[in-house]
Amino acid sequence: MEQVPAALTARLVDQLYHEAMDLAEETRSYFDSMGQEERRLLAPMARVVFSCESLKITTRLMHAISWLLVQKAVAAGEMTPEDANRSDRRLGLANSGVPIGQDERLAMLPEAARALVARSEDLFERACRLEQQVGQPEADVDSPARALISRLEAAF
Repeated sequence: MEQVPAALTARLVDQLYHEAMDLAEETRSYFDSMGQEERRLLAPMARVVFSCESLKITTRLMHAISWLLVQKAVAAGEMTPEDANRSDRRLGLANSGVPIGQDERLAMLPEAARALVARSEDLFERACRLEQQVGQPEADVDSPARALISRLEAAF
């Protein structure tokens, strides 16, 4: 994938960061007020799904915000690109393997909650694409998991 010029990347990171912070505030507001009221009206299984999805939304947003803050630190000269590329600073996976928007359990949720799920998934996917474009490595070659996979591939 082609790398994006640094000035453009800094603007994209800044815009995405502000969008993520706005969405995090909107999410907090929803789950603190209207979301609690809507949750009370749901069937027991739907309440479990609601709780799980609220955690997923928060996790996606916090991972994206954390990664974006690292990118801002690199742009400000507060962190080296090598330090930013460490595996513990990567975005990782944020979904359960179910294609975005196709989890049938989401139909049990109120419209506002479904909208927050979709928006957080979209934001996270855009952050992942940006991560790829800024030249992050695909995998940490020194990771124990990578070494185990290599050994298994060699054995079979």
